[in-house]
Amino acid sequence: MHTRGLGNASFWKKLIVSLLIAAILTWIAGSGALFLLDRKLSDWLYSKEKAHDGIIHVVGMDQKAYEQFGPMPWSREVYAKAIRNLNIDPNNRPAVIGIDVIFIGETDPEANDALVQAAAEYGNVVVAEAVNFTDQTVAEGDDFFLKRRNINGYDRVFEKLREVTRQGHINAMEDKDGILRKGLLWVDPREDDHLELFGWVIYEQYCKAAGITPGKQPPAGEKSGFFYIPYSVMPGGFYECSIADLYNGDVDGTSFDENSIILIGPYVAGDDKYFTSIEHAAGMYGIEVQANVIQSLLDGKYQKASPTWWQLALLFVLSVVSVWFLWDRKVRWSLTWWIGFSGGWLILCKLLGGAGILLEPLWIPLATTVLFIAFVAINYVQASLAKHKVTSTFKRYVDPSVINELLREGTDSLGLGGKLTDIAALFVDIRGFTTMSEALPATEVVEILNQYLTLTTKCVMDNHGTLDKFVGDCTMAIWNAPLPQEDYVMNACKAALDMVKGSEELAKELQEKYGRTVAFGVGVHCGKAVVGNIGASMRMDYTAIGDTVNTAARLEANAPGGCVYISRAVVDALGDRILATSLGTSIKLKGKADGFEIFTLDGIKEGA
Repeated sequence: MHTRGLGNASFWKKLIVSLLIAAILTWIAGSGALFLLDRKLSDWLYSKEKAHDGIIHVVGMDQKAYEQFGPMPWSREVYAKAIRNLNIDPNNRPAVIGIDVIFIGETDPEANDALVQAAAEYGNVVVAEAVNFTDQTVAEGDDFFLKRRNINGYDRVFEKLREVTRQGHINAMEDKDGILRKGLLWVDPREDDHLELFGWVIYEQYCKAAGITPGKQPPAGEKSGFFYIPYSVMPGGFYECSIADLYNGDVDGTSFDENSIILIGPYVAGDDKYFTSIEHAAGMYGIEVQANVIQSLLDGKYQKASPTWWQLALLFVLSVVSVWFLWDRKVRWSLTWWIGFSGGWLILCKLLGGAGILLEPLWIPLATTVLFIAFVAINYVQASLAKHKVTSTFKRYVDPSVINELLREGTDSLGLGGKLTDIAALFVDIRGFTTMSEALPATEVVEILNQYLTLTTKCVMDNHGTLDKFVGDCTMAIWNAPLPQEDYVMNACKAALDMVKGSEELAKELQEKYGRTVAFGVGVHCGKAVVGNIGASMRMDYTAIGDTVNTAARLEANAPGGCVYISRAVVDALGDRILATSLGTSIKLKGKADGFEIFTLDGIKEGA
């Protein structure tokens, strides 16, 4: 008898294993071991290309310009003339011109003045600055520690230009897999300096020129200042023309809409190029990265990662649930769970990602996949072992069709123990066997016995019975166990008549061969009995015990050779489907009270 609920040992085993596996999977996710795979899936899931609104235009410092102006650095007169040509129409000026070049030092006074004058005259120029970071060992008292992102340099534009422009930093920091996914919203290069991102400064300048209120800054880490860049335009998507075209007058400000954003920056292979979350194969120039930042600000589309701690907590809980569900589950249900759970999570990530909420897309599908594969494998092994257990337990005394049904239904009943059930019990014995065994050599006796037992076994198996045991020259069989049968009493009676008929044919062979013959006495009764594996854990037999079995044995003990004795219970169960003759209560069965009616089974009606 199995206990249930919290007292069940299997319950606690299942719970402990679930918690342990969930803890391991959660630890792996939290350790960062899945970072690279998770980021690749995130890039595919959360990056979505779309058409931009035409406000941003990139003017490239490209190969055409290099052919005209030579290698960098160029004369600052080039930028001064580009600024003037962009502002050539006083009624159609750009809202902002962002130049992704760091103008350090005053090298050519005349060119410097030209650039300063152009920037001062129109007041719509933003220039780049950069901070140099390094990991550095820092002393603090008697202790030393490694300070990451330590600032050891600051590339500022020369002072005159700084006075007439706004500045933003262009620092780009890739993840450890070499992909640029985040922007640095601000940096403090010195105690008295606060430098914001180049793209944000340009966005603010645009809003001022357009007469609109800037939106909120992207959600960034309070300490780190990093935020996710929601890339939406592929490399080349913002490119408009070469800076050489501006310098030569082939393109000027009239080519762009009023209040456009013009970005000027390096646009030549191998220079200031990054792999990004929207495109891993083709690099994106730094000026295009800034353009994507500005576009996201214009759209008001931001991305924010959900807190790691609650995602790990959710992973732990869902892992426990998955283990609990997949435990001993059939493959079709496990497959449905895996597909539904993993696919549902990815769909949820996609939907929330569109709303700017970023989840870790890999953790839960990967955990579910690992658990699915593991438990399918475990369940397969367990099923194979169970199948072997069924086969080895019943193959010697159960009809093969019963074994196949057991394999389909399961093997919970194979442990030590029994249950009360309705059965039909049959006993058959060889009449005259003792006398024959005394007269014949032992080898011949064994041969005759084997022939008879083979016959009785075949009759039981052919009629879907369970061969219980051999006791000397006696055979015991039961029906309706280990699995229920629709017409089990009839099957037992058919087996009994088959035995009598078969014994007649075998008797003729024995008479001819040994000059001796024997006959069968058979008894059949039906009723309730305790059926199951009975014995000890190291040696058990599948058998039936109870009054029903004892009564069948008593009927067989009184049946003469070639005769089948059945009880009133059998006659009542089969009705007019059989031919039976009542012997009344004249035969007294050991252990039974007076009035127990016995019948001879004469045959089975045709079609029954």
